[in-house]
Amino acid sequence: MHGMINRAFQGFLVDTYGREVWDEVRSVAQLRFVDFEAMLQYDDRLTLSCFDAARTLLHKHPNVLLEDLGTFLITHPPYAPLKRLLRFGGSTLSDFLLSLDELPERGRMAMPNIEMPEIEVFAVDERTFQLKARWVLPGIGPILLGALRAMADDYGALATLSLDGFDGKKECLHIDIFDTAHSKGNAFVLGEVPA
Repeated sequence: MHGMINRAFQGFLVDTYGREVWDEVRSVAQLRFVDFEAMLQYDDRLTLSCFDAARTLLHKHPNVLLEDLGTFLITHPPYAPLKRLLRFGGSTLSDFLLSLDELPERGRMAMPNIEMPEIEVFAVDERTFQLKARWVLPGIGPILLGALRAMADDYGALATLSLDGFDGKKECLHIDIFDTAHSKGNAFVLGEVPA
C-alpha cells in the first residue's frame, strides 16, 4: 500500500482521537517505526493490521471507522488538494458523480504509483445513481460513502447515500439527489490557485 494512504489513516487517527491512540495502534499492530512515510510502499498487511488495531481499540464497526476516514479526507484542511482534484469533476454533484470513473487516471497523473480504486457510476435517472467500486483492500465502499457525503455538502446538494452491498466483485453504493441547490455550496473556481 502506498505510504500516502497509510499516512492519511495515521493522520485521521491522530487528529481525531489523539497521538496516544495512534501510539496504541502502533503497539498493537507491532509497527517497528513511529510514523508512516508518505512516499514509501508498505505491505498491505501493515495497513490491515493498523486498521484492525484501530477498530478494536476504538470499539468502532469497520464501516463506521472507514466512513469517518472518507469524510475526514474531504473536510480536513491539509487534504484540500484532494477535494480540489475531485471538484474538477464537474460543476454539479451529478456531473461530479458521473466523472468518478475518470478518478483513477486523474489520481495517477498526480501520483503515478498510488493504488486508486476502480469506480463505475451508473445513472438510473437524473437524480439516482449507482456506484460500484473495487480496490486492493476491502472497505472502499464506506470510505467513498463518507467522502461523497462530504462532497454533496461541498456542492450544497441535498442527497442520501447508502451502502448497497457487494455484487461479488465490487462494493456498491446508492445515491439519491433530492435538491442540487439545497444550500450554498463552497465556491470553486477552475483557474484559482488555493492560498
